[in-house]
Amino acid sequence: MLKRIKAPSTSRVFVNKCSWECIGGRTIYFRSKFEVRVAWYLESLIQARKIGNWDHEPKTFWFEEIKRGVRSYLPDFKITRLDGTHCWIEVKGYMDAKSKTKLKRFKKYYPNEELFLFGSEKFSNQFSFLEIEKKITGLGYEK
Repeated sequence: MLKRIKAPSTSRVFVNKCSWECIGGRTIYFRSKFEVRVAWYLESLIQARKIGNWDHEPKTFWFEEIKRGVRSYLPDFKITRLDGTHCWIEVKGYMDAKSKTKLKRFKKYYPNEELFLFGSEKFSNQFSFLEIEKKITGLGYEK
């Protein structure tokens, strides 16, 4: 007897959130729409002379002592401040176990690197962008 196979549900729509974008004269492949929004905002901070530069995924940090599991971390953005110092930004739409492990290991193995984590709720309005600006420029923010 033949068994009828149920067709997969079409209620879920999968949208590719990755895209190539041209921002500040650079064409970059972004992994999410949140990253694109942050990149446009960072470009506006350059134009306003509040930061020196930004780069998308310029460096991979390796956890040399780790033999299995999460062995590296690639932050989304490197921000170069006007004084020449830098910090990192990680943009997360959701936080899974692997992401938590990466962030914990980054903090442990690279304690002198400054990292700011921003989730999707941080990009809902202009006020939140001002919070981000204060943190990455060092203006009005206590470490």
